[in-house]
Amino acid sequence: MVDRAKAFDALLELTRQLGVERPLNAALQLVSDAALELLSGDHASVRVLDHTRTELLSSARSGAGTEAKPASFAPGQGVVGWVVERGEIARINDTTQDSRFVHKDDQGFAIRSILAVPLWSAGEVVGVVAVTSPEPNAYTEPHEALAMLLANCSVPPIERARLARLAVTDPQTLTFNDTYLARGLRIEMDRASGRGAPLSVLVMNLDMFKRVNDTLGTGAGDQVLRRFADLVRATTRDDDVVVRRRGDEFVLLMPGTAFEHACTVGERIRHSLEDRPVQLDDGREVRQTVSVGVATWDGRESPADLERRAARAASEAKLHGRNRIHVDPGEGRSEP
Repeated sequence: MVDRAKAFDALLELTRQLGVERPLNAALQLVSDAALELLSGDHASVRVLDHTRTELLSSARSGAGTEAKPASFAPGQGVVGWVVERGEIARINDTTQDSRFVHKDDQGFAIRSILAVPLWSAGEVVGVVAVTSPEPNAYTEPHEALAMLLANCSVPPIERARLARLAVTDPQTLTFNDTYLARGLRIEMDRASGRGAPLSVLVMNLDMFKRVNDTLGTGAGDQVLRRFADLVRATTRDDDVVVRRRGDEFVLLMPGTAFEHACTVGERIRHSLEDRPVQLDDGREVRQTVSVGVATWDGRESPADLERRAARAASEAKLHGRNRIHVDPGEGRSEP
């Protein structure tokens, strides 16, 4: 049963919160939390798509299972994929009796009922809000109407944040693009100063990448770039920021990360790429390595100077044989 007074207050508060300009992830988290509060269940999620409507630009989750890696679905696959493809609401009373539901062994929580509604903007689906319950028959028509009201309240601020995010997103890898780098570094420096926290930067250059394009084609090269970006995201925290600066060069901003741990993360990325061939869509495998430069902010230098130190360290790694880490420890530090 829906408590209308509680629902009205929650939607009013969500609208007020979303009236403040926020990054996309922060806006999505507000909507996900509100969905969990308004609708019965134990898990809620919001997924927003890129301009192709086939790739996930960003997402947020609330409730049970948030410590596990989020499930991914191809277009048309699973309940979320069905909602994106059809642009229709999905209300499932028993997942064991519905062919649209795809069970994931590692999802971390039980699902028997699902309510998923599309987020519409300018005539196309740009995302999905979903709630789940471990109990069957958890959702009714009033829940469906409330979910649509939540979606309608959320779309305008989410779409503003989505378009702002797309403007600084590299379309091939869905990392941030070079336009964002100087601004992102300045933002993280301001935060580090305010919190008295460290900030480290990794510059990562794929080794001999031109030969991939020359021998296998630019399509294969694009896939290698995307797989590497995925590897970095999987190896790092949600707070870390991945930027594709140009070509085969990536920058990783690591707020709250001291020099020694940044070196550990850089080595983990390098080792993971070296150990596993990149799998292409056509079944071919590509052996790829990366050279990594590490630098930690000294609290005084400019974004350009910090980036320059990390880039210089990456260049040294290439000069000394590639597939290695080189560090610029800065004043008063020794290399680990």
